[in-house]
Amino acid sequence: MSKKDFYEILGVSKNASAEEIKKAYRKKAIEFHPDKNPGNKEAEENFKTAAEAYEVLSDPDKKAKYDQYGHAAFDGAGGFGGGHHMNMDDIFSQFGDIFGGAFGGGGFGGFGGGSGQRRAKGSNLRIKVKLTLEEIANGVEKKVKVKRKVQAPGVKYKTCSTCNGQGQVLRVTNTILGRMQSATTCHVCGGTGQTIESKPNNADAHGMILEDETVSIKIPAGVVDGMQLKVSGKGNDAPGNGIPGDLIVAIEELEHEFLKREGENLHYDLYISVAEAALGASKEIEAVNGKVRIKLEEGIQSGKILRLKGKGIPSLNNYGNGDLLVHVNVWTPKSLTKEQRQFFEKALTDENFIPKPEKSDKSFFEKVKDMFS
Repeated sequence: MSKKDFYEILGVSKNASAEEIKKAYRKKAIEFHPDKNPGNKEAEENFKTAAEAYEVLSDPDKKAKYDQYGHAAFDGAGGFGGGHHMNMDDIFSQFGDIFGGAFGGGGFGGFGGGSGQRRAKGSNLRIKVKLTLEEIANGVEKKVKVKRKVQAPGVKYKTCSTCNGQGQVLRVTNTILGRMQSATTCHVCGGTGQTIESKPNNADAHGMILEDETVSIKIPAGVVDGMQLKVSGKGNDAPGNGIPGDLIVAIEELEHEFLKREGENLHYDLYISVAEAALGASKEIEAVNGKVRIKLEEGIQSGKILRLKGKGIPSLNNYGNGDLLVHVNVWTPKSLTKEQRQFFEKALTDENFIPKPEKSDKSFFEKVKDMFS
């Protein structure tokens, strides 16, 4: 089942400003908020879907990739982001400030509660993974070592005395319109409702320590240079019962010795001798998954492009493989023996060596000229 367009979910155009996207999300989230629709599973799914759309469209980098590649920019094997539903804790921890006073006197309450307490989310980690063209063509599983902040053994938490575990502090202000009540995130516990009671000496102020962890990353075939993938829950842990951050994986494509990539197609420059061009030849060339042999016809011209169907890069959208385009270049020798020079001098006046290009042999500019003549 195909995913619904993020712009359509929020009801905005692709040219919508950041403020318009934010307002549209706020409207949708208030409409489907679980406190307003208790027990309504459909409303809960709509609430999550709207948050997922806003997570991408509110981030300039993610929005640019979504505009170029659609859902394929984020969908991937191994739990990469964008393709999975966000959970309620993710939403409340990331987007709580958008709601202002819409619920519970100002707080963006936890799911099904409205108490204002929320689970903190750990920070994201970012790494760069270098891939060969062969790995990109076939997909690959990479194991990388990352330093993550994790909760230290023996850390104990207690209820925050400032907010009494609510995660928010209520304030009452007298105005000309009467008494106005608002709620702000507790500055002591950061909205988690907990503070540290005791911790080991090697832990930081938040009760965290650094640990090395080997993370397995399944990278789908067809990714492009600069694309970012997300491994959920493999960033830094959060204090208490918080939600771990994510591991953001940036793809770097290594240059291939012979092949040049253009989208899903590959290009290969094949150099042949004058003799091979005149007589024809069988040549072995480099392809992304090994060598392939091609046959060159007699009299092949320099500039001829041979298309090998399906020998390119797989599409992220599962539309099949691109092609391998072989560019034929006839190499002219820069020095000649006496006998070779005599041969070519005779060829200068030989009728068979005088250029008589057919339509298929003409250059691109000549073809365009013929179209308009």
